[in-house]
Amino acid sequence: MRTVTVYVGEWLRGLATNGTAPEEMAVFVRSEAQMDRAKAAVAGLRVATMPMHLAKGLEFRAVAVMACDDGILPLEDRLAAAADESDLEEIFNTERHLLYVACTRARDYLLVTAAGEPSEFLKDLQEPR
Repeated sequence: MRTVTVYVGEWLRGLATNGTAPEEMAVFVRSEAQMDRAKAAVAGLRVATMPMHLAKGLEFRAVAVMACDDGILPLEDRLAAAADESDLEEIFNTERHLLYVACTRARDYLLVTAAGEPSEFLKDLQEPR
Protein backbone atom coordinates (compact mmCIF):
# COMPACT_ATOMS: atom_id res chain seq x y z
CA MET A 1 0.00 0.00 0.00
CA ARG A 2 1.38 3.42 -0.99
CA THR A 3 1.60 6.14 1.59
CA VAL A 4 0.19 9.60 0.95
CA THR A 5 3.74 10.94 0.79
CA VAL A 6 4.66 8.44 -1.93
CA TYR A 7 1.45 9.23 -3.82
CA VAL A 8 2.16 12.99 -3.76
CA GLY A 9 5.72 12.35 -4.96
CA GLU A 10 4.41 10.20 -7.83
CA TRP A 11 1.85 12.88 -8.73
CA LEU A 12 4.55 15.58 -8.84
CA ARG A 13 6.91 13.39 -10.88
CA GLY A 14 4.09 12.59 -13.30
CA LEU A 15 3.46 16.30 -13.82
CA ALA A 16 7.19 16.88 -14.34
CA THR A 17 7.31 14.07 -16.91
CA ASN A 18 4.41 15.72 -18.75
CA GLY A 19 6.10 19.12 -18.96
CA THR A 20 5.42 20.94 -15.70
CA ALA A 21 8.72 22.38 -14.48
CA PRO A 22 9.57 21.77 -10.80
CA GLU A 23 9.69 25.52 -10.17
CA GLU A 24 6.05 25.66 -11.31
CA MET A 25 5.03 23.28 -8.49
CA ALA A 26 4.59 23.71 -4.75
CA VAL A 27 3.63 21.66 -1.72
CA PHE A 28 1.89 23.38 1.18
CA VAL A 29 1.32 22.04 4.69
CA ARG A 30 -0.45 23.58 7.70
CA SER A 31 2.70 24.39 9.66
CA GLU A 32 6.40 23.66 10.09
CA ALA A 33 5.45 20.54 12.07
CA GLN A 34 4.37 18.84 8.81
CA MET A 35 7.31 19.99 6.66
CA ASP A 36 9.04 16.61 6.88
CA ARG A 37 6.08 15.06 5.05
CA ALA A 38 6.28 17.69 2.30
CA LYS A 39 10.04 17.36 1.92
CA ALA A 40 9.79 13.57 1.72
CA ALA A 41 7.23 13.88 -1.08
CA VAL A 42 9.44 16.15 -3.19
CA ALA A 43 12.67 14.22 -2.63
CA GLY A 44 14.77 14.58 -5.76
CA LEU A 45 12.69 17.44 -7.18
CA ARG A 46 13.31 21.16 -6.74
CA VAL A 47 9.72 21.87 -5.74
CA ALA A 48 8.83 24.67 -3.31
CA THR A 49 7.68 23.42 0.09
CA MET A 50 6.22 25.79 2.67
CA PRO A 51 3.60 26.28 5.36
CA MET A 52 0.19 27.50 4.20
CA HIS A 53 0.57 30.89 5.85
CA LEU A 54 3.32 31.76 3.34
CA ALA A 55 1.16 30.95 0.29
CA LYS A 56 -0.66 34.27 -0.06
CA GLY A 57 0.28 36.14 -3.22
CA LEU A 58 2.03 33.18 -4.84
CA GLU A 59 0.91 31.21 -7.88
CA PHE A 60 2.04 27.87 -9.21
CA ARG A 61 0.91 25.73 -12.09
CA ALA A 62 0.51 22.74 -9.74
CA VAL A 63 -0.05 22.63 -5.97
CA ALA A 64 -0.29 19.75 -3.54
CA VAL A 65 -1.80 20.61 -0.16
CA MET A 66 -0.68 17.86 2.21
CA ALA A 67 -1.48 16.84 5.76
CA CYS A 68 -5.08 18.05 5.79
CA ASP A 69 -5.67 15.64 8.64
CA ASP A 70 -8.14 15.94 11.49
CA GLY A 71 -6.29 17.59 14.35
CA ILE A 72 -3.90 19.39 12.02
CA LEU A 73 -6.48 21.42 10.11
CA PRO A 74 -7.91 23.06 12.12
CA LEU A 75 -4.92 22.90 14.40
CA GLU A 76 -5.98 21.10 17.58
CA ASP A 77 -3.76 23.24 19.84
CA ARG A 78 -5.43 26.42 18.60
CA LEU A 79 -8.90 24.97 19.25
CA ALA A 80 -7.93 23.89 22.76
CA ALA A 81 -6.70 27.41 23.54
CA ALA A 82 -10.02 29.06 22.58
CA ALA A 83 -11.40 31.08 25.47
CA ASP A 84 -15.01 31.18 24.30
CA GLU A 85 -17.37 30.52 21.39
CA SER A 86 -16.39 33.69 19.49
CA ASP A 87 -12.69 32.74 19.73
CA LEU A 88 -13.54 29.29 18.45
CA GLU A 89 -15.46 30.73 15.51
CA GLU A 90 -12.55 33.03 14.64
CA ILE A 91 -10.13 30.10 14.76
CA PHE A 92 -12.32 28.02 12.43
CA ASN A 93 -12.63 30.94 10.01
CA THR A 94 -8.87 31.55 10.02
CA GLU A 95 -8.07 27.87 9.50
CA ARG A 96 -10.57 27.56 6.63
CA HIS A 97 -9.08 30.66 5.06
CA LEU A 98 -5.57 29.15 5.25
CA LEU A 99 -6.77 26.09 3.36
CA TYR A 100 -8.61 28.26 0.81
CA VAL A 101 -5.55 30.42 0.15
CA ALA A 102 -3.29 27.38 -0.23
CA CYS A 103 -5.68 25.70 -2.66
CA THR A 104 -6.20 28.80 -4.78
CA ARG A 105 -2.46 29.09 -5.45
CA ALA A 106 -2.88 26.32 -8.06
CA ARG A 107 -3.42 27.58 -11.58
CA ASP A 108 -3.89 24.24 -13.39
CA TYR A 109 -3.50 21.27 -11.03
CA LEU A 110 -4.50 20.81 -7.40
CA LEU A 111 -4.10 17.78 -5.13
CA VAL A 112 -5.36 17.87 -1.53
CA THR A 113 -4.42 14.97 0.74
CA ALA A 114 -4.88 13.66 4.25
CA ALA A 115 -3.39 10.67 6.01
CA GLY A 116 -5.90 8.89 8.21
CA GLU A 117 -8.97 10.86 9.24
CA PRO A 118 -9.37 13.90 6.95
CA SER A 119 -10.05 17.39 8.23
CA GLU A 120 -13.68 18.29 8.67
CA PHE A 121 -13.03 21.07 6.15
CA LEU A 122 -12.49 18.43 3.46
CA LYS A 123 -15.64 16.63 4.53
CA ASP A 124 -17.54 19.92 4.20
CA LEU A 125 -16.50 20.10 0.54
CA GLN A 126 -18.12 16.74 -0.17
CA GLU A 127 -21.49 17.43 1.42
CA PRO A 128 -24.26 18.86 -0.76
CA ARG A 129 -25.48 22.29 0.29
